[in-house]
Amino acid sequence: MKKIIVSKNTPAPIGPYSHAVKAGNTLYVSGQIGLNAKTGELAGPDIKSEARQVMENIRAILAEAGADFSQVVKCSIFLMDMNNFTAVNEVYGSYFSSEFPARETVQVSGLPKNVNVEISVIAVI
Repeated sequence: MKKIIVSKNTPAPIGPYSHAVKAGNTLYVSGQIGLNAKTGELAGPDIKSEARQVMENIRAILAEAGADFSQVVKCSIFLMDMNNFTAVNEVYGSYFSSEFPARETVQVSGLPKNVNVEISVIAVI
């Protein structure tokens, strides 16, 4: 059985997908970009601001499902430019205190709305 998770504190999906889907005790959070839910604008002015907004969007979706970052077991990070790895990694790492999740980071040729970073997570709740 699956349950669709929708957070009013994150931007609405820009396509035919859900913020997250809970199946059993596993939560699959769709890739999030750095759009601000209140303004609909991309967070800025730099990659750290964008990455921080991505993580805050993920936090809101996790909270809607009754979870938090301590329950995240896997992350996927997509970057437009691998030169931004260090800055994104610094922001990303600040959301975890220990027992970091498994992760991959890849450079891609394009992301929705021409953003610089997109992150998806899987959590066990």
